[in-house]
Amino acid sequence: MLWFPGWAVTAWALAEGADASRPIAVVAANRVVACSQEASAEGVVTGQRRREAQARCPALLVLPADEVRDAREFDPVLECIEEIAPGVQVIRPGACALRPRGLARYVGSEAEAAEVLLEAVVTSLGITTGRAGIADGRFTALQAAYAGDPVRIVPPGEGAAFLAPLPVTRLGDEALSALLPRLGVHTLGAFAALGADAVRDRFGRHGQRLHTLASGADPSVVAARTSPPELSRQIGFEPPLALIDQVAFTARATVEEFIAGLSAAGLACTELRIEVTGELDELVARSWGTPGVFDAPAVVDRLRWQLQAAAGSRLNSAVTGVRLEPLVVDALANHVPGLFGTGTDERVHHVLSRVQAILGHDGVVTPRIGGGRWLAERQELVSWGDRPMSALPATPRLRQGSRATPGATAAEDPPWPGHLPDPLPSAVFTLPRPAQLLTRDGAPVGLDDRDQLRGVPTALLLEGERRTVIGWAGPWPIDERSWDPVRHRRASRFQVVDGTGTAWLLVLQAGRWWAEGRYD
Repeated sequence: MLWFPGWAVTAWALAEGADASRPIAVVAANRVVACSQEASAEGVVTGQRRREAQARCPALLVLPADEVRDAREFDPVLECIEEIAPGVQVIRPGACALRPRGLARYVGSEAEAAEVLLEAVVTSLGITTGRAGIADGRFTALQAAYAGDPVRIVPPGEGAAFLAPLPVTRLGDEALSALLPRLGVHTLGAFAALGADAVRDRFGRHGQRLHTLASGADPSVVAARTSPPELSRQIGFEPPLALIDQVAFTARATVEEFIAGLSAAGLACTELRIEVTGELDELVARSWGTPGVFDAPAVVDRLRWQLQAAAGSRLNSAVTGVRLEPLVVDALANHVPGLFGTGTDERVHHVLSRVQAILGHDGVVTPRIGGGRWLAERQELVSWGDRPMSALPATPRLRQGSRATPGATAAEDPPWPGHLPDPLPSAVFTLPRPAQLLTRDGAPVGLDDRDQLRGVPTALLLEGERRTVIGWAGPWPIDERSWDPVRHRRASRFQVVDGTGTAWLLVLQAGRWWAEGRYD
């Protein structure tokens, strides 16, 4: 078993290129899940509350947990180990198990094999915190790695004796770790001394499994991981290419290889990242979505559009390379044409995609409702196949089981105090139309200093027509950007229903009435 203490801290340092030799703690659910050696020296331990950890170490740098980052940064460690001893099983980011019998026979012993693996990680990646535990079972080997020595060996048949003095918290079960001490059971040895049948009757199958681990009889075996296929493709141009058509034509073979690799893995790409490098070290990267799945012509179109948009602004030199990376993939079986054709939706996708290929990326757009307080500014046009920016992943990563939907609504817009709740008007006027709201006496309806209605509305003058008001609601005041004298805006919304049953959304601003939308 190979274990790298405080891996979440190490992963952060690797990802950010930062120095981890200072007091650092990674926190999840307001508790410390990993900390650096400097933080441990100040009394910070895993499981500690954040406030208590900061009280013990005022200079503590607190970081949020990121499981994706931890797993991503652990992959190079696994690859380094597998180059020497294949058959590695990932326990969690920062810990892995393997059975290096062949390596042990080659170098002389299991202890020397563990030292070779740790030295390879240090030499290749510069990670010096690794420890190794060698025992009959995975659980015992992991506890041996926790012991503190660079390499700790538990002789065959002595696993139970090694585990006996360890606290029951090493089982990793919060409920059982809290209950057993109240029953007078404080160590793994005391827990193992309990009868297996009594443990099963009291704690069920889960408790029986933990009892087996505490007894040093871990029945699990090492299951080697399957290395994920390399789906990304890249191509370099020598000499660099200055024309867009040259880049697109030359990259076509690589694009076809990229799509073929996905198909061979039983995957289809629904979101793609294209990186273009220039001769002057420029990097132009963009994520692209599609209503269906990417094929080779669609990828070449996106590459051409990206080069056209970047030429002369972000890319001022010849292109030296292109890299293709699938961000979101789905099972290819989900996109196989049905027995009776692809259906109406797929045909619409095909037609609009072909029109977009002719007109360009922004030639076909779909509407969506965005965030904001005013209806006109909430209408957004998104290029066909693109997702709203707030719906895109912040960090490029491979995700399976997702499909890009054209014009999809963002995961969740931020709250907008004062925004109009649903249902929204069916017709929104790009330019608000002038209106007048009058009382029975013909006097204009207004608001007093307390934003209370002054006068009862009975008539609405709009579009050169006088309409009878049979119902109304409001007002709802809006006061935004009060800190900015230039963009400060204060208004009140009002809903009225005329004699024909048509509802109108009105806005009173600076003493004037405007129609913002209509409910049909």
